[in-house]
Amino acid sequence: MKRIKVWIECMRLRTLPVSLSGVVMAIALTWWLGKFQWVPAMLCLVFALLAQVVSNFANEYYDYLRGADKVGRVGPRRGVTEGDIQPRTLRNVTFATLVVDAVVGLCLIPYGGWWMLPLGVVIALAALAYSAGPYPLSYHGLGELAVFIFFGLVPVVFTFYVQARCFNPLVLLAGMSVGLMAVNVLLVNNYRDVDDDREANKRTSVVIFGRKPAAAAYLINGYVAMSLLTPLWFFALISNKLSVWTLFIPLLYLLLHTVTWYRLMHRDGAALNPLLGATARNMLIFTILMAVALVIG
Repeated sequence: MKRIKVWIECMRLRTLPVSLSGVVMAIALTWWLGKFQWVPAMLCLVFALLAQVVSNFANEYYDYLRGADKVGRVGPRRGVTEGDIQPRTLRNVTFATLVVDAVVGLCLIPYGGWWMLPLGVVIALAALAYSAGPYPLSYHGLGELAVFIFFGLVPVVFTFYVQARCFNPLVLLAGMSVGLMAVNVLLVNNYRDVDDDREANKRTSVVIFGRKPAAAAYLINGYVAMSLLTPLWFFALISNKLSVWTLFIPLLYLLLHTVTWYRLMHRDGAALNPLLGATARNMLIFTILMAVALVIG
């Protein structure tokens, strides 16, 4: 039981709503526009979750190799750092999970076309490049950009595409919105770990710019994410494809978002750990509410 718990911690379940949210948003949009298909939608869901698990495994393994994680760290326990998982085992499991994810991705080719193959390769490389390689993105202030693209734009736009076989500017805006919410999850993580990251020469955006700008960016991201969806709300309302009550959905998200930001400003150390899950939860709550509104509409 203890070994299972260690691996669950390594998967970082509290962050998985990040990859889930983008797919949920895309599924809701395809349903709303009458283009929903069960099989590619579920394949995208599995692919996205496995890709994040690969990224989380790789992040833990390569942070361990670079000395970025240490015993008794402020953040959640790291199995390989604490000696609960052998580094070689974690490396093997990481690449085995990547292979399984690749197989799932290949199943999307009949729906999206052969050009989905190079896209899958890019996604796989990005999952590893976040922490690995000669220029790991998270060590050079590029983590937020990677998260914005691969947990926002990519899952929303391409989950929509493999079902609808077309692109849509409203879907692009939705992807950008989800991407900014996903960036906030990373900001909380790096906000908490700023001292350890600085010591390990891991130059995250929080290390580069400081905690106050990071907290301000966190708050702004949530409001910008909502403003990006304004054209979607406007189009839906004037075409009678959504009810007026759905306008309360962004207000609910912004309330949760603002409360979480306030707590971020008034906590430190291990007390920040719950806010990581809370930020991911806020993101998932918003996309689920959007899905309900679009499906009913």
